[in-house]
Amino acid sequence: MTKEQKAKVIADTVERIERASGMYMASFSGLTVEKANELRSKFFEVGVDYVVVKNTLLKLALEQVGGYDEVLPYLVNQTGVAFSYDDPIQPARILKDFTKDNESMLNVKVCVLDKEVFDGSRLTELAALPTREDLIASIVGSIAAPAQGIVGAINGVMRDLVGVIDAIEKQKQEQAA
Repeated sequence: MTKEQKAKVIADTVERIERASGMYMASFSGLTVEKANELRSKFFEVGVDYVVVKNTLLKLALEQVGGYDEVLPYLVNQTGVAFSYDDPIQPARILKDFTKDNESMLNVKVCVLDKEVFDGSRLTELAALPTREDLIASIVGSIAAPAQGIVGAINGVMRDLVGVIDAIEKQKQEQAA
């Protein structure tokens, strides 16, 4: 690999790291080409980039971005990196499902969510976190609940008022008759 090619790989990796909300680094020794393509296609379906980067180049990119010193000890053996841009938890779910059937082929070394570093052994915990959409729905539901209560209370007062007016009208009709 020439210096220009290495510089391009480092620049591409820096750009991905800066954009990523989640990074998952895995050792893939023993992973067959067929299984690697299967994993890549699952990542591609949800908009996750999966690349294999030489550890030295990945280390240089991480150092250039800064704030990833805790990740550097994990950069041994072959390293594949999944970069998630929208939902940082989505790759955790894919990796968890994939490693169920292919545990001997893929081992998650480290997970990084918004610069917070987690050991790969915590993948199951991370995969169990709610998705971004679930969190947004929960927040919107929490905000909407009081408003719905107010609407219900106003409707109840109006319903009661209409009932009182009807009762007064019937009473006056009875008195007039």
